[in-house]
Amino acid sequence: MAANIKKKKLATLGCFGDGASSEGDMHEAMNFAGVFNAPTIFFCQNNQYAISVPVKKQTRSETFAQKAIAHGFEGIQVDGNDILAVYKATKDALKKAYSGKGPTLIECVTYRIESHSTSDDETVYRPKSEVEKWRKRDPIERFEKFLVKKKILDKKKIDKIREDAKKRVSKAVEEYEAEPKPKTIDMFSYVYKETPAFLKEEHEDLKKYLDEEGE
Repeated sequence: MAANIKKKKLATLGCFGDGASSEGDMHEAMNFAGVFNAPTIFFCQNNQYAISVPVKKQTRSETFAQKAIAHGFEGIQVDGNDILAVYKATKDALKKAYSGKGPTLIECVTYRIESHSTSDDETVYRPKSEVEKWRKRDPIERFEKFLVKKKILDKKKIDKIREDAKKRVSKAVEEYEAEPKPKTIDMFSYVYKETPAFLKEEHEDLKKYLDEEGE
């Protein structure tokens, strides 16, 4: 809205998963964007599962992209494991938003290879064969093969990129682990300019508990 009112070349991109599309927030946002022709891109990462719930149990729609139709703007579906396809779809949607032609919904069809979290046992709700089928479509490996074929990358460059990445991650981990452990009471800090009464009460309760029991 601000971008339109101020006539600024600005666009917003909101990322969410297939599971989030079942929430009312998404439809409210899409309706708002459609009505006011907002320069917004709704970027849906359809990885086939909302934790353990498969797409077929989440929606009766054939695609998530078509949900844009009800809100009056374009919805497109792309291969989410094709980096160049995703890049082009997003670039085109941004160009459209910048030119005042409104929002776009992009559905990227991909797959969540690993479990949803460390508390999730994905073997309970999906077969191993399905995971292995999608593993062969790994977007990084696909793009690597493409770049090798185009003679942009070779084994030496690939090894260097991987080694550099490992060093950067290791350095980041070391820096994080060197940070002092935060105090529990700080969960109430830096959130509000003026702390609401109910949080002040919770803050005092926690402080009293920590004074008695310690961290």
